[in-house]
Amino acid sequence: MTIPNPVLSTRICRYGSEALREAALLIRAGEPVAVPTETVYGLAADATDSNAVAAIYSAKGRPSFNPLIVHVADREMAARLAEFSPVAERIAAHFWPGALTMVLPVRADSGLSPLVTAGLPTVALRLPAHPAMRALIRESGRPLAAPSANRSGSISPTRAEHVLSSLNGKIRMILDEGPTSEGVESTIAAPEEDRIRLLRPGPVTAAMLEDATGLPVVTGGDNAKIEAPGQLESHYAPSKPVRLNVLKADKDEYLIGFGLMPCHINLSPDADVREAAANLFAALHIADASAAERIAVAPIPHEGIGVAINDRLRRAAA
Repeated sequence: MTIPNPVLSTRICRYGSEALREAALLIRAGEPVAVPTETVYGLAADATDSNAVAAIYSAKGRPSFNPLIVHVADREMAARLAEFSPVAERIAAHFWPGALTMVLPVRADSGLSPLVTAGLPTVALRLPAHPAMRALIRESGRPLAAPSANRSGSISPTRAEHVLSSLNGKIRMILDEGPTSEGVESTIAAPEEDRIRLLRPGPVTAAMLEDATGLPVVTGGDNAKIEAPGQLESHYAPSKPVRLNVLKADKDEYLIGFGLMPCHINLSPDADVREAAANLFAALHIADASAAERIAVAPIPHEGIGVAINDRLRRAAA
C-alpha cells in the first residue's frame, strides 16, 4: 500500500515582516518555502535536516543524485560549512553577496544533511544578494538548501505566479517580492589552486572570474558525475518542442525574438543580453502557455551573460 503525498493549500504571501516570521516557522518545522533570490525563485528548506531536504526533492520530483545549493546569510556561516582555499576567499570577497555559487570541500563538522551534497565530498555554497532570502536565513537561523522552485526539469520561476503554476498543492507558502532581477540561475564555479572550473554559466561570467583572480577559467566538470545543479542534459524545459536560432517562425511556432525583428514576444528589442536574461524564463512560460504547438527562439549572442542564456536554451531544447 502506498501513501499518496498530501495536497497542501498553497498561498502567495507578499514579503514583509509578518510573512517572513511565518515562513521561518515553516522552515524550522521542516517544511520548504518558496522565496525569491536575485536569480530565480528558490524552494528553501533547512539544509541541516534530512527530512526537510527530502521534502524539497519530493515537491520538485527531483532526482536525488542532483546536489542542492546551500544559501548562507554571511561569510561566517559559509566558513562553518566548507573549507575555503585562498582562491575561494578571493572569489568570495569579490562576488559575494551575489549570483555566484562555489563548489567547495564540505567540512566534516558542517552539520549539513548528506542529501544536500548527494553523497559528494563537496558542497555548493552561495551568499545571495536578495534581502528576502538573506532575511529568511537569519530569521530561521539555518543555512537553506534551495533549488529553483519548480518541478524538476521544467522552466525556472522568476515570479511568484510561476511557482504557483508549477508547485500548487505541493508546498504551503510562496513569499512574493516581485520578479527577479537577473533572470537566470547563479554561476557555479569550482575554484582550484591554479584554475577555476566553470560548472554552470550565469550572471558572473568567465571573464569576470578571470579578471578577479588572475586564473584561467576552464569550462565543464568531471563528465563521469554530476557535480553541481544544472548539469543534466535536459533541463529548464517547456512542455513543447523548442527550436533554436530561428529568424522566421513556422506557422505552428511561437517565436521568442531578440533585437528588432517580427516575433510574438521579444527578450530585448534593444538587443541587450542582460535584459534578455532577465526576461528569458518569463517568455518561455508565456510561450509554453500559448496556443502554438512549438516554440522557436531567435539567435542570442554568445558573449557575456549570453553564454548562460544559450546554455539554458540548449538544455530546454534537448
